[in-house]
Amino acid sequence: MLSIIVAISENYAIGKNNDLLCRISADLKRFKALTTGHTVIMGRNTYLSLPNGALPNRRNIVVSRTMHDADDRIEIASSLEEAIQMCNDEDEVFVIGGAQIYKRAIGMADRLYITWIHHAFDDADVFFPEIEMEEWTEVSRERHAADERNEYDYSFVEYRRK
Repeated sequence: MLSIIVAISENYAIGKNNDLLCRISADLKRFKALTTGHTVIMGRNTYLSLPNGALPNRRNIVVSRTMHDADDRIEIASSLEEAIQMCNDEDEVFVIGGAQIYKRAIGMADRLYITWIHHAFDDADVFFPEIEMEEWTEVSRERHAADERNEYDYSFVEYRRK
């Protein structure tokens, strides 16, 4: 099963200056809980934006045509399709960014784990592709209010392809 996991603002923004829009502690914890023990697929820029390189306790596959020898904790695929083929025997694989990888993956994904950030970031420079909602069924939603660790109101929503 191919899943996408992403935090998206009201205007579909997902990043700025090769970084997250904001830090929502609960979203980072959810990301870790869902992806630990699974394979994560990401683009080169997403990999380079990780503060400590490869994510621990996960198989890390980076999609890049230019990276060749890097951290021995990652595997490199030349395309998203190749990365997915490398995961044939796995029950769930997570696409974790960035925008170009999401754009290619959304048509192949079986599940979306979205943290909807209830705020529009006008200065963002990276956006998630428009979601064709008629192709998806919402299976769960949890709404949370901002607090001392989470700057904005947000909702955890899971969708499955119809």
